[in-house]
Amino acid sequence: MYDNVDFKLRDADIDFKIDFLSETPCFFDVSGELCFNGEKVITGKLDNFDITINRSGVNIKNGSLCKYYLGDNFKTMGRAETKRAIEKISDTLHLPIGEATVTRLDIAQNFIVRQPVKVYYNHFGEMKNGGRSPVTRDGEIETLYYYQSRGLLVFYDKIKEQQAKRKPIPELYQNRNVLRYEQRYTSRLPKSFNVEKVTGSMLYNEKFYIDVINRWRDNYRAINKLNDININFETMRTKTDLYNLGVLALTEIAGGELNFISQIKEAQLTGILTKKQAFDLKQSVTAACKSKDGTTVQNDAILELDKKVNEAVKFYR
Repeated sequence: MYDNVDFKLRDADIDFKIDFLSETPCFFDVSGELCFNGEKVITGKLDNFDITINRSGVNIKNGSLCKYYLGDNFKTMGRAETKRAIEKISDTLHLPIGEATVTRLDIAQNFIVRQPVKVYYNHFGEMKNGGRSPVTRDGEIETLYYYQSRGLLVFYDKIKEQQAKRKPIPELYQNRNVLRYEQRYTSRLPKSFNVEKVTGSMLYNEKFYIDVINRWRDNYRAINKLNDININFETMRTKTDLYNLGVLALTEIAGGELNFISQIKEAQLTGILTKKQAFDLKQSVTAACKSKDGTTVQNDAILELDKKVNEAVKFYR
């Protein structure tokens, strides 16, 4: 499940003396040397990772741990592979990368799906504590982002990404629809995971790993799924049922939950609705769309993806 991982190892993290500037460059491809704030810095590459070294430590970043160890990031890196990958970097650089601080962490999975990837985007609505931000081209969503306080979620077409980069597509995925779902932690990882710091060795700790992939699943679940409304009059028993069905029907006419809420926001901005009126209407729409008492059924695309996300978590534990 892990993909991009950034490591930062400092001399204070290890219990032996090492001259980073003179010893470590022997073990990777050096590409340059520069002076930054009066300090010597050596840069280079370790396979697909960028490396920067100064007198106090080393930064390993901008690379996929999965690609480094497994050859590409179409494959899925579980806990055992993660341990071996970090051991490989440690052996190559002669440094204890297990003691390094992790400053970025991506959790990702590729899903072979039945329908074109763009179909699934249309069913992803708003997310609590995550701002929805689609990137479109010619009126269609190409990539879908949900920005969170310490990272983001990303959905995109993995085949199109590989083709754009002119990278080979593994045989298993050729002529298939491949939806990739990533969760990226890009800052303040200790606060995100309620730990003092996240280290390389923690990535393959069973308890930590299960927590990480459960969060990945739960964030997917927190996205409100759209266009799964099917009016079932047999379920109407009360005035509230009738009210919710009416709101659901009106929501469909308006083009879905996002479009309806957007129209309400616009009415507030133009002064047609007060802030309180707009809030109440949005609450009614959201509550009706969340109703699952037989008045709504999920779309086949969402049912398919829900199942795949749940299976991924179970399998890679």
